[in-house]
Amino acid sequence: MKVSLRVATENDLAAIRELIVASVRGLQAGDYSAAQIDAALKTVFTIDSRLIADRTYLVAMDDDGGLAGCGGWSKRKTLYGGDSQVEHAEPELLDPAVDAAKVRAIFVHPKYARKGLGSLILEAAENAAVEAGFRRLEMGSTLTGVALYSLKGYREVGRVCVPVGNGEEIEVVRMIKDLDDSR
Repeated sequence: MKVSLRVATENDLAAIRELIVASVRGLQAGDYSAAQIDAALKTVFTIDSRLIADRTYLVAMDDDGGLAGCGGWSKRKTLYGGDSQVEHAEPELLDPAVDAAKVRAIFVHPKYARKGLGSLILEAAENAAVEAGFRRLEMGSTLTGVALYSLKGYREVGRVCVPVGNGEEIEVVRMIKDLDDSR
């Protein structure tokens, strides 16, 4: 599998939306009910346009120019979600000296699952956050992502039930990673 990573632009929005739907429906059905997924795809599992505007969101393109995955990081307080989330977003900027950068919205198309693409996107996001001066990372992981992120050095620090609409909630796992100076 050969993919190339680049910074996402507004021209990628439609393809990112399609990828998120395919990823969530194809890879998260074992962890969330159909009703939870349907509601979350309208609220939490949506694009956060601040990531695109901040140029901290990446897309992974396959050999044919198709979208294989996406994900990124944020220098803002919001931990998870998108433009349509039920909960209030926190757009305030973080201080790299004291705050953790947020790893955000990593989605992989099911046909590229378990081939290292999620790890590639995560590593690129981590490296970009380090270049911006951050020494800690934090994420709100889906249940589906916990195993991968644990393997990559993240540790669970809590779980929350996130409202996604239609009376549904999904469980999100808050995870953190302290970076050493050897990176």
